Amino acid sequence: MRYIIQRDDKAPAYLQLYKQIREDIESEIYPHGGKLPSKRILADEAGVSTVTVEHAYALLCDEGYIEPRQRSGYFVIFSAADGFAGSSGTISEKPYPAAEHARAQSEFPCCLLTKVMRRVMSDYGEAMLEKSPNSGCGELREAVRKYLARSRGIQVSTEQIVVGSGSEYLYGLIVGLLGRDMAYAIEYPSYNKIEQVYNALDVKYEMLPLSHDGIESRALWKCDADILHISPYRSFPSGVTATASKRHEYLRWASKENRYIIEDDFESEFSVSKKPEETLFSHTSNDNVIYMNTFSKTISPALRAGYMVLPKHLVSAFDRKLGFYSCTVPTFEQLVLTELIDNGDFERHINRVRRKKRREMMGDRQTGK
Repeated sequence: MRYIIQRDDKAPAYLQLYKQIREDIESEIYPHGGKLPSKRILADEAGVSTVTVEHAYALLCDEGYIEPRQRSGYFVIFSAADGFAGSSGTISEKPYPAAEHARAQSEFPCCLLTKVMRRVMSDYGEAMLEKSPNSGCGELREAVRKYLARSRGIQVSTEQIVVGSGSEYLYGLIVGLLGRDMAYAIEYPSYNKIEQVYNALDVKYEMLPLSHDGIESRALWKCDADILHISPYRSFPSGVTATASKRHEYLRWASKENRYIIEDDFESEFSVSKKPEETLFSHTSNDNVIYMNTFSKTISPALRAGYMVLPKHLVSAFDRKLGFYSCTVPTFEQLVLTELIDNGDFERHINRVRRKKRREMMGDRQTGK
């Protein structure tokens, strides 16, 4: 298999190699259980160093495509076929402490936030007192659009982005959009406010038990749900991360007509991976994933600001059914978020936290924790 590294490509060589190998795994050129070429053979073939191959293989391991076996090499563990491989597993990840979800992990510098607030007040003046458009200020939606494109591989129009005051408010909007007569499914265990919102809205839902790699396959395929509400990067409070095989299984489940996935991308910005976590939204070809995220972890839960990205075909339906709702995030806060994203402070902070977590992880490994 010949892999070609484009020297004029902005992407590092290891990322180019990773993507090409991943495509071959997903298309089953390397089947489940198959062995990948050795690092030295692949390095010679691609014209790169063994370190580059090692980095590409490390990413594939992190995402659950392959695994190393002592003195044997790397083997494919990704499976594109439906199955019940995860049905007998148990949750082995360490659960979050009870208060972890509500507590800001990001340690965003207060002095930096204060500086940006003062700049916004100075630059915008009375404009910050104007009422926000119902789906959110155009400045913030455009900033989020560009941020998602460069950091998450999500290519959308500004019209697909809706700003709201946190995840619970957005959950309610999604129910209003898709309908209370639809059947929903959530992870078990999951963030308790998801269940509370669905109960408050009198929505029918099923609770699907989690295994070590995501929702148990047997429960997923037996459920009668139309909408699957998941946190594939890291489910709270279990800490379970869906593997690459499981994410593809979610998308296969959603390929049936009139099915949707709500992708609650909780905490993924703080992944210790060398590359941003990929989303189901950017991976689907069916235009049926609603992506949502908030600034509660990355900046502060006090901001009460989040956003969702609608499938393109639902934008007009949202405007028709719910477009009359006023935006629940003050214009001033939206402009502050816009400035943080546009001037790079937001992403610099995320990168600082990720580097710190990597150092802590390496320290834990060295001390045997």
